[in-house]
Parts: sequence; C-alpha cells; structure tokens
Amino acid sequence: MTEVSMTVNGKAVSGQVEGRTLLVQFLRETLGLTGTHVGCDTSQCGTCVIHVNGKAVKSCTIFAQEADGAQITTIEGMANPDGSLSPIQKAFQDYHGLQCGFCTPGMVMSAAALLAENPTPTEAEIRAYLSGNLCRCTGYHNIVRAILAASGQGVAAE
Repeated sequence: MTEVSMTVNGKAVSGQVEGRTLLVQFLRETLGLTGTHVGCDTSQCGTCVIHVNGKAVKSCTIFAQEADGAQITTIEGMANPDGSLSPIQKAFQDYHGLQCGFCTPGMVMSAAALLAENPTPTEAEIRAYLSGNLCRCTGYHNIVRAILAASGQGVAAE
C-alpha cells in the first residue's frame, strides 16, 4: 500500500492505495465521489472523464499513484460555489443534453475541457472532441446544442 495525496475539487485528500488502484476507483470507493462513472473498464466510453491538472483525462486509464500531488476536478466540483449549476450543466439541462444521464458527467467534463481550449467551437469541432465519449440514448444532437449554448453562441430554434 502507498499513501497518495491530491487536491480534489479544491480539498486536500489522501488515502492508501494498492499499485493497481485506478484513479476512478480511488475517487468512487475511497472518496465517495460517485458522480464519476465506470462504463466500460477499457477507456472506450468516456463516462469517467475528469480533469487532472486542468486536462480532460479518462480516470480509468490512470493509476491513483500517478495522480499523487495533482489537482483533480470531478463532476461534483463543477457546480458554482453556491451549489447552483455551472453554465455547462445548466445548458445540458436546458437543451435536454441528457436522457438516462449515465454518460452526462463525462460529457460535461469533456465539454468543459473543450470550452477551456476553444471557447467558440463549431458543431464539427464539438462532435470531433466528443468522439471519445459514448452516449447510447441521445444521438448527440442535444448534447452538441447544449455545448454551443454554453459557449454563448446561441442555438437555432427547432
């Protein structure tokens, strides 16, 4: 067992992990942050996307030990300080960018990373960026609309 320490959603945390403990397991099982989902265990679906030192990372592809000392943001850390939804979360709600909700945390985290890199992406850029996130319910149309809205570009009425 090895001691790891990191900052998760602005709070210093630490815990004991085995060498094979994935970051997603540490977040969910040790810290109780179950908003980060495990969908495939093979890094194909993107439900486990979080931010590590400001970059979108599939947390099933990194060991907890590798994140020692890192700044981590999970979906639980995306809300505004007063607990209200962030602009991205609100856009997903307003534009029906979710159905069952299983992929939503990873989609929101990916959207936040995209908008940090490219504040006004095109629809094609959004679709390309989300290519590592799978959704079985929505067909992506409303997810793309939500990200366009969150970027401040507006969305055409349908």
